[in-house]
Amino acid sequence: MGKLVYSMITSLDGYVSDKAGDFGWGRPEEESHEFINEHGRSIGTYLYGRRMYDTMAYWETAHTEPGHEPFILEWARIWQAADKIVYSTTLHEAVGERTRIERTFDPEAVRKLKAEADLDIAVAGPHLAAQAIRAGLVDEYHLFVRPVVVGGGNAFFPDDVRVDLALLDERRFSDGAVYVRYGVKAGIA
Repeated sequence: MGKLVYSMITSLDGYVSDKAGDFGWGRPEEESHEFINEHGRSIGTYLYGRRMYDTMAYWETAHTEPGHEPFILEWARIWQAADKIVYSTTLHEAVGERTRIERTFDPEAVRKLKAEADLDIAVAGPHLAAQAIRAGLVDEYHLFVRPVVVGGGNAFFPDDVRVDLALLDERRFSDGAVYVRYGVKAGIA
């Protein structure tokens, strides 16, 4: 059985993008990117909303662009090897391989996917993640906190939920970034 993991880069004040929708401040350095690559190997399926998929679809062809560092190319291979489910009412066909489109987010279908998964499942994007959080589907939260305060934007967590968590792991990086991994406390959702 796989876990559903909500994993994203976030600012210190809890945003995945700023008020203008920019997230360039979140680009990880080599050390933290290699750590993200290692974690990516445990993901068999990514769940995306339309906007996050549009952003991540870059990795479908990133390896064809000259000049990328080895850790960037490694991430492209890891991402390409995973399945992707995109929840969209407007997207008619997927850009890349191993991708399917679903029209609506169905918590029961995700529960079934978790039960049948050999690897973990990652939900990315704060709006889709909020649906998974409200449905009690998220088992772990992985935050890659960058040393920046952006003052507003798309928040990592939705405003209208409470989830009690237990710290499972943490790591500091030389560039000032911090990784924290939390699990949902049993019996509390």
